[in-house]
Amino acid sequence: MSTSLSPVGPRPRLRSNSLNGPKLHSSNLVHPGGSPGRGRRRNPTARVNGPTGKSVVRRAACCHRVRSLVLTSSTAAHFTGQVMNSSIVWCAAFSSALMIGLAASAWAQGGGSQPPASTVAESVATAVRALEAPAIDGVLDEAMWRQATALTDFVQAEPLEGQPASQQTEVRVLYDDSAIFIGVRLHDTDPSQVVVSDMSRDAGLGDQDSFQVIFDTFQDRQNGFVFGTNTTGVQYDAQVRNQGDPAATWDGSWEVGTQSDEGGWTAEFRIPLRTLRYGPPPQAWGLNFMRNIQRARERAYWAPMPRQFNLSRLSSAGYLRGLQLAAPRNLKLLPYAVSSANRNFTPGSDTDLDGDFGLDAKVGVTGSLNLDLTYNTDFAQVEVDTQQINLTRYNVRFPEKRPFFLENAELFAVGASGGGGGGGGGDLDLFFTRRIGLDEEGQLVPIRGGARLSGKTSGYNVGLMNMQTDEVGQRPGNNFTAMRVSRDLPSRSGVGAMIINRTATGDLAGSDDWNRTWGVDGRFGVGEKVTVGGFAARTETPGLAGREHAWNVTSQYDDGKTLVDFDYGIVGEDFNPEVGYLENTLGYRRWYARVQETMRQEKIRSWGFREFLPHINYTRYDYLDDSRLQNAELHVDNHWDWENGYFISTGMNGTWEGLDQPFEPYPGIVVPPGSHGGLRFTLRSNTDRRKWLFARHQWDTGRFLTGHQNTHTFQAILRQAGRFALDTTWTYRGIELPQGSFETNLGNMRVTYNFTPSIFAQTLIQYNDLTERWSTNLRFHWLQTAGTGLFMVYNDTESLYGLGPVNRAFIVKYVQQLDLLN
Repeated sequence: MSTSLSPVGPRPRLRSNSLNGPKLHSSNLVHPGGSPGRGRRRNPTARVNGPTGKSVVRRAACCHRVRSLVLTSSTAAHFTGQVMNSSIVWCAAFSSALMIGLAASAWAQGGGSQPPASTVAESVATAVRALEAPAIDGVLDEAMWRQATALTDFVQAEPLEGQPASQQTEVRVLYDDSAIFIGVRLHDTDPSQVVVSDMSRDAGLGDQDSFQVIFDTFQDRQNGFVFGTNTTGVQYDAQVRNQGDPAATWDGSWEVGTQSDEGGWTAEFRIPLRTLRYGPPPQAWGLNFMRNIQRARERAYWAPMPRQFNLSRLSSAGYLRGLQLAAPRNLKLLPYAVSSANRNFTPGSDTDLDGDFGLDAKVGVTGSLNLDLTYNTDFAQVEVDTQQINLTRYNVRFPEKRPFFLENAELFAVGASGGGGGGGGGDLDLFFTRRIGLDEEGQLVPIRGGARLSGKTSGYNVGLMNMQTDEVGQRPGNNFTAMRVSRDLPSRSGVGAMIINRTATGDLAGSDDWNRTWGVDGRFGVGEKVTVGGFAARTETPGLAGREHAWNVTSQYDDGKTLVDFDYGIVGEDFNPEVGYLENTLGYRRWYARVQETMRQEKIRSWGFREFLPHINYTRYDYLDDSRLQNAELHVDNHWDWENGYFISTGMNGTWEGLDQPFEPYPGIVVPPGSHGGLRFTLRSNTDRRKWLFARHQWDTGRFLTGHQNTHTFQAILRQAGRFALDTTWTYRGIELPQGSFETNLGNMRVTYNFTPSIFAQTLIQYNDLTERWSTNLRFHWLQTAGTGLFMVYNDTESLYGLGPVNRAFIVKYVQQLDLLN
């Protein structure tokens, strides 16, 4: 588990974060009804930036709810002078002082937070021990269900906050020595109106009728496990850390059964104790339930929840009492075998036939600590990246999809723009696991093996990961280590520290081929409406002697009606997290501000709207030495959200670039140094997502660098009862610059057929006229549990204009789970 920290070998400095791999994917769908984000840049493609700013288009995957990043708009004045810069420094100093004071106060209090006695009395459940386990068939006809008290009285968060739910829900909780059981009766006065949009594993439940439960197994009011389903028996599971959005990439082993009848539908869950982590008996867990009634766009909770929050808001959850659980025994082996045929159609190439095997293991060290082991790691079943075209000079973030790296991934998240102060997932992450097993060009690097210890001990969240990669050609192998410890504090607060190390190994390693990152972070809640936080970090890279530090302070006020954000941070020009992610590698001073108002007056509702959402946010990046503009983005918008599900967003956006060297946004077209950009108009609209046919359109027109752009994105989704879905998207960009004009076209079509919630076939076809390629990724999955089962994959890349195939591959993989102690 340990790694040598001795220097071994030269390695080029990190200057690009383009980590595309042929088997790693992220959806390119942008929810047109969602927020444009918090002003952070999320580029839809990867780019390698050379010394001249030259760009190389790569396969990539954009993030959910990504803001359009096309550079546009007029040369409006940058309303950020020296006066504003001095105000920024003052605000940053004030926020830092406030954060330190709150940290001292939080440490002095210690322990976990408790809600007022009246809240506890209203939202307390008692689990009943079952002498016999019920059959998980969705039929609640066993006698033990009648012995448990029904939990009812769900309360709306949407659309009428604080009002009783429109449909009755009854939940019962049982347990035995091996599992927790949840039985749910979801009454419905008109079951024909139940909405089902997807029945595949981990399908998003927000756009369909569904039920979810969250367990806060350590009652720390910040971290939890989520399990959910819809009427077809979908298995949705996720982890929550620091009350952030659920991470649905985690897959646990559990069962669910559902049944529908003339009075609604029922669901029956069996969640093995070994799937969870928890402390010694007697246990008292945090608990909440959520029901989504999609025809009314209604969210209702058992423990009442303010409208602006979701199920992850564990500080508002209820309590589960009556548990007497021994520590579970957990020892699982997951052996796999894989066979492949790969043909590269260059002259003289032959078909490459290959076979391999490997092993993963999961060991329960204690009831709250797990050890995960992997040997000869393989990720052949993961979907390919969605292609995008990047016309900016910044890097893109690719989401991690490889199963081994997903569990407890949020424990290792430290960085800027992650929300809540110091969490990762934005434009800077100190630790980014897609650096492991992929080189700088995005090519696969074999992973020999590794281990991860994660969980909770003595009140501390701990994480230790060590991975070893093989030599490839003249590249040495590398050993990667990440060590993380954090402590949850009262009032939605916490502090932590992290160390990341990469060391080259083997005969090819040089004495100075290493890189190290150190970081500390914290988040602090002030009441229920204010959150401040931040992080500070430093890197060490042989040969770099400039500013190798980075820090960021965040603050937010949110009372459900008014939202105010302010961030300020600095990244040195030699800050070099080689095992992390850095969107902007130029070195910068950055500040961000946002003001948003949620308007739900009766007058607005009488016009047929659910809400108006006017907001404005501004982000500015300056060069470090002279405070010249590097990049600025302005967003002024209002969301027009109709009660019937239709949506329009009318926005004025601005992007300005301060180029200190020539930039080539498109092959052969070079924009000279200087200040360029301006304003553009953006119109987004979509139809009702609940219908069998959904359509959206986004139009951007206005300035782009030194010229003008006209961009259209069209999307249509056709689906039938959650079983069949056809999702197609096309993006056209027309750019006119004094230096030259060009057009780009990018399209994809995803066709999915779900035979059952665990058996599906999916085809992803992509077209890119810039790379002159179209590609097909066909996958068939027959899942057993937690990512195991049979996987068949066919990949085909073809050149355009009838020039024939480029590469074809066929892969068959089987993974079996062996539960040795149960």
